[in-house]
Amino acid sequence: MSSERLIYLPLGGAGEIGMNAYIYGYGKPDQERLILVDLGVTFPDMDGTPGVDLILPDISWLKERADRLEGIFITHAHEDHVGAVAHFYDALGAPIYARAFTANIARRKMGEHGHPEDAVRTVSPWPETVKVGALTVSFLPISHSIPESGALVIDSPAGRVIHSGDFKLDPTPVVGEPFNPELWEEVCKTGVRALICDSTNVFSPNPGRSEIEVGPEIEKLVADASGMVVATTFASNVARLKTLAEAGERAGRSIVLLGRAMRRMIEAAVETGVLADFPKVVSAEDAREIPRENLMLLVTGSQGERRAASAQLARGKYQGLEMKEGDLFLFSSKTIPGNERGVIRIINQFSEMGVDVVDDSSGRYHVSGHANRPDLQRMHTVVKPQMLIPMHGEHRHLREHAKLAEAGGIQSVVSVNGMMLDLTGNAPKVADYIETGRTYLDGSIQVGALDGVVRDRIRMALNGHVTVTVILDEDDEPLGEPWCEIKGLAETGSSTASLVEILEEDLNQFMMRAGAKTLRDDDDLEEALRRIVRQTCQSELGKRPEVTTVISRMR
Repeated sequence: MSSERLIYLPLGGAGEIGMNAYIYGYGKPDQERLILVDLGVTFPDMDGTPGVDLILPDISWLKERADRLEGIFITHAHEDHVGAVAHFYDALGAPIYARAFTANIARRKMGEHGHPEDAVRTVSPWPETVKVGALTVSFLPISHSIPESGALVIDSPAGRVIHSGDFKLDPTPVVGEPFNPELWEEVCKTGVRALICDSTNVFSPNPGRSEIEVGPEIEKLVADASGMVVATTFASNVARLKTLAEAGERAGRSIVLLGRAMRRMIEAAVETGVLADFPKVVSAEDAREIPRENLMLLVTGSQGERRAASAQLARGKYQGLEMKEGDLFLFSSKTIPGNERGVIRIINQFSEMGVDVVDDSSGRYHVSGHANRPDLQRMHTVVKPQMLIPMHGEHRHLREHAKLAEAGGIQSVVSVNGMMLDLTGNAPKVADYIETGRTYLDGSIQVGALDGVVRDRIRMALNGHVTVTVILDEDDEPLGEPWCEIKGLAETGSSTASLVEILEEDLNQFMMRAGAKTLRDDDDLEEALRRIVRQTCQSELGKRPEVTTVISRMR
């Protein structure tokens, strides 16, 4: 009989930043009782995933074992950790555990999708525990760029594991709990088998800065501004929103919140008692009656999102408000790699209006929510784990973090999505490899990344599309001439004649000389028509479009 084991299996977030989903389990091999830590999303882009609404982790492995899933624990309320909870609730059905602020956000998501909000259970921080199968779990407060982040203390018969979640070591976070090294040392003094640890900023060589440090810089910038001031940051960064709003209030400005996500986060923070003294805000409608030099707008869209308030202001008016020459726009945020194009587009649009744009290139108006390299080393020292498993990072981050741990005398291994580790022995060992990937939320439907839907969409975007329709009579003879419709292709090619007319002529010539066998067989006929369309388009346009054929037979 096989002995019981403690396993760790990332399904998302290990080898990428975003879409976090980590499984822990204890029991006999293939019979472990499981918990899921975080269930997040990542965001699509027009280059690789056109038209897709969200990207979710492929949790097929877990769906097949949903009867063994005891609970879902959410470390904090960022979208890459909580965003997929409602999308997968029907498939998993397990209770969801979170601290109050995170639970508030999760319940809103559940309600929007018609799921029971009471499936989300609020848990107080350490020392309160939740018993789930052979595991006992507690939320250990840690600072991050969103209120009430919690590392998880996961106890099993094989020992204690700490899952750090996203964190920074901030003694003065403005909103939420500061890092408490004494509490962490107390929790870890009995021994920690494994630390599964955030790796995002492992390449940042200087100690992380506190959230409180940006306040004076922002206050001076706002006080010196002459026109309207607009600032954007991550909607979930409640501490930064408070700092920005207070700077505006001290400068005698009325505060306006623009963007649903930003209002939702402030509401959640107030409802859960995280935020007690946010400056008074006015509506966009009332703001239109206030002189612009007395206004400060806090808006969504720090990453250049096309539908967010920042982008809409850059294109013109938003809710009756518009920017003018001499106004100031502040990006109090870091541009996430991959989003540069959208952000630069907004900066240029504002520049054309005569708006002064300030970003964080100076480092004065933003601090990261993740631990830098020296902070990671300090965390290693506080926790003193037997082994360290890097998570939450691209492969280069994970590998560098593993090297950092080993340099400090801690065993480490790089575990990417789909690599199951057995943490039971004296060293981590690979127990299995699981097929993982991505699921696309496309409209209201979830489709697999390998289903071909997005691939076909990209091909149509790159190459255009031609629809060919032919009709055959009862004797399988052509009835009339074929006709074509084109999308995404130039109307005339190198011969300067109508592309549609050239295509229809070439197809008609083929139909007139095609043999009876080809005309009787839909597959052969479809392939021949497709080949002619692509050859003609290649000759005329230098393009080989996607082709849809419609063959109608008069029976």
